[in-house]
Amino acid sequence: MRGARDRVHTLLEAVMSVGRGLELPQVLHRIVEAAVVLVDAEYGALGVVGGHERLAQFLPVGMDQAQIEAIGRLPEGHGILGELIRHPEPLRLEEISEHPSSYGFPANHPPMHSFLGVPIRVREVVFGNLYLTQKRGAKEFDAEDEAVLSTLAVAAGVAIENARMYEQSRYRQQWLEANAEIVSALLSGAAERSVLEQIVDHASRILHADHAVLAVPDEDSGELAVAIVKDTRGAEHEAFPVAEVVRREGTFLGAAASAGVPVSTPDLASDPRSAHGPLASTGMGPAVAVPLNSSAGVRGVLALARLDRVAVFAEDEIEPLLTFAGQAAIAMELADRRGDAEQLAVLADRDRIARDLHDLAIQRLFATGMTLQSLVRFVERPEANERLLRAAEDLDETIKIIRSTIFGLRVHEAGPGLQGLRVRTARVIEEAVTALGFTPALRTEGLVDTDVPPVVADHAIAVLREALTNVARHSRASAADVSLVSDGGSLTVTVIDDGIGIAAEGGRRSGLRNLAERARQLSGDMAIGKPPGGGTRLMWWVPLRVTDEN
Repeated sequence: MRGARDRVHTLLEAVMSVGRGLELPQVLHRIVEAAVVLVDAEYGALGVVGGHERLAQFLPVGMDQAQIEAIGRLPEGHGILGELIRHPEPLRLEEISEHPSSYGFPANHPPMHSFLGVPIRVREVVFGNLYLTQKRGAKEFDAEDEAVLSTLAVAAGVAIENARMYEQSRYRQQWLEANAEIVSALLSGAAERSVLEQIVDHASRILHADHAVLAVPDEDSGELAVAIVKDTRGAEHEAFPVAEVVRREGTFLGAAASAGVPVSTPDLASDPRSAHGPLASTGMGPAVAVPLNSSAGVRGVLALARLDRVAVFAEDEIEPLLTFAGQAAIAMELADRRGDAEQLAVLADRDRIARDLHDLAIQRLFATGMTLQSLVRFVERPEANERLLRAAEDLDETIKIIRSTIFGLRVHEAGPGLQGLRVRTARVIEEAVTALGFTPALRTEGLVDTDVPPVVADHAIAVLREALTNVARHSRASAADVSLVSDGGSLTVTVIDDGIGIAAEGGRRSGLRNLAERARQLSGDMAIGKPPGGGTRLMWWVPLRVTDEN
């Protein structure tokens, strides 16, 4: 009788101990420890059931860390452990090896004979199972052990539910804080790449992902361009070239982008959709990809993956991730609209400046030039005469430059086909910022908006776009300079970066052939070299006079 009272007292203490904590990992560990003490088992474990009838988590007690590491990979839910997943009812065995579902233990596993397993339910849904082995002082677990463990499982279900509610509220708070940071960054005018990095960092941290990829739509091809690659194992696992284009069709990222809904897999390594692109050969297990949906369409795709093959992404993880991605996309869209409104204000101001330059500055300069020319006949000294003529010519040249500037100011609001080369160049640089991770410096000289023929301008823009893409993919640069120089007879496009240099970039030379061919089509040429400070310098020049042969 005394033994029964002691056991009831021990059971009550166990029930109270598992109900004290709110941190789910702590609660789960207490449950296993209490179970081992209650039924006097040598070994115990709690297996959390995940998707596809597999164990998403396995918490052993009774073995030290050295033993666990010697065994290797933790159980996934096969054999006897899987029996309780498929049939969630208490199971007692005198000898594990005699059960039809048993197929032995891995190397370095301690011998186990007697077994007792009980499911843990949370709101009538199986959360996991308690596994106990090797009854101390007896050959097998008895019916009383089963009853005590079943009672503990009921209390454990309540404790787990409370801990999960606390964990979910904490998760919600983390997602809300992450979203607030994204919105704040966008509204403060942060660079798009910086915002994309924040999205990846927050999602990876909250969901404990080991590998993350964010891709955005590629304007030229309509496919996906890789913008961010992050890996907890270090930079050597982030080697997939940024700005590389990934097909939508047949890829893991493309499936989420095309469908506009989350896509998941229990094992990325065996999923054929990850055979190509930034998720290939990463050695990852479970993965999920969610679209960044907005009213304007899919703004990107965020993929997360884990090394632990039993840590499958659950629905209660995917749903808030999708919401977070959608809110980030909406915030990005609102920031774009705000930017458009600011751009309209700038354009209106530029139009006013252009009118003032035309109506006031040019007229006064023209009048001054006429006055200087009229004074020439009153000056007898040849030196003074020559200086007056030169001053008048300088004023004419200044008027041309101002007119070119006026043209550049006004074509900002024109369609792409009517915009000047200066504006088109600035836009290409702006588009490349996400892939590069920085904003290249731009310098223009000469009448690039008025002297450069449309066909030459089109080639120059294509060359610049491809050159910046090469910098993003291959150079590992942290800065770049772009210059456009028109001297009246030729146009020179120069791109200088501080990367690893052309000699170390074997795959980069093939991308330069197209640039050289464009130069030859216009009777120009191209040169690639290394500036004094290191990196790569690309110079592309063509004559401004376009012949029929060009």
